[in-house]
Amino acid sequence: MDCLLSEEVVAEIRRSLLDWYRRNRRDLPWRREKNPYKTWVSEIMLQQTRVDTVVPYFERFMEQFPTLEALAEAPEEQVLKAWEGLGYYSRARNLHAAVKEVVANYGGKVPDDLERISKLKGIGPYTAGAILSIAYDKKAPAVDGNVMRVFSRLFALTDDIAKVSTRKKMERLAETLIPDEAPGDFNQALMELGALICSPTSPQCLFCPVLSVCDAYRLGMEEELPRKKKAKPPTEEEVAILLITCGMHFLVEKRPDQGLLAGLWGLPTIGWSDQKEMESILEFCDQKQIPATKFMIKGQFEYIFSHRHWKVTVMTVETPDTGWEVPENWKWVTKETIGEITLANVYHKALQL
Repeated sequence: MDCLLSEEVVAEIRRSLLDWYRRNRRDLPWRREKNPYKTWVSEIMLQQTRVDTVVPYFERFMEQFPTLEALAEAPEEQVLKAWEGLGYYSRARNLHAAVKEVVANYGGKVPDDLERISKLKGIGPYTAGAILSIAYDKKAPAVDGNVMRVFSRLFALTDDIAKVSTRKKMERLAETLIPDEAPGDFNQALMELGALICSPTSPQCLFCPVLSVCDAYRLGMEEELPRKKKAKPPTEEEVAILLITCGMHFLVEKRPDQGLLAGLWGLPTIGWSDQKEMESILEFCDQKQIPATKFMIKGQFEYIFSHRHWKVTVMTVETPDTGWEVPENWKWVTKETIGEITLANVYHKALQL
């Protein structure tokens, strides 16, 4: 059953939240002008990534690709290099593809209606709502994790926020609350409240601008909400990352276009199940015709992706020269030239060992 709100509560939430936001909002580079391209890039970068991490990436990205057209014309490798370290690289690929579509089909103007913008690659309901409200002043809901947490507490909703039905319910709530004036500011106020005050643990309720109408605080439930069914833990995999060297040179491989870390460069990586790791590595070197002369374990670490948990052994494999034929999509690099390729974070960590 949907939450019914009185006109008085709606008016109080709008007034208090907007007043609070305009006094307390953070000075973020994408907020300094109404620009649909900048709003779009920032929202894609902010998916599953903290604001303080995104700010320097956003500023560098805008220096390299100051306009939508500049990004559309850039080669994919350059775009991925600019994204290096942010992770979730499919975000960058989808953004790049969608920007090309905007240039090709919409004359370089980001669509300002829900139907067309929602068809662009990588733009879901939240991102569409954020761009439309922030850049175009449209009354569109933008319900992200922060907003779902705020609504769960504000209206004492016990629905599982992992469910699509709960998100849709909260989008209907947002539609009721968003004012005609400054819909973008209001959506950002909800997000800002979730980020700064209504935090996942230990919410700072006494500083909350809408405390007087918060049902969870009134009922003493603020620490219990929101409710979310626990996700399955990532699948554990044991892998070996190989640093195959010859003097100051070492080998990197371009990963397949599909699957984990698709299309990025990395160090040769193998997994094993029943076999012992050394047997797997010897078999791998034999299959790839790598003239290995010496093996040495350099260290171990764990790395967690969204759905996988790698338990990594890093091993150096020495070869006598660089004259042998390396496998397809492999190449020799040095410490000086590795900066020219886009290397996934897990391999940067391996190289640090």
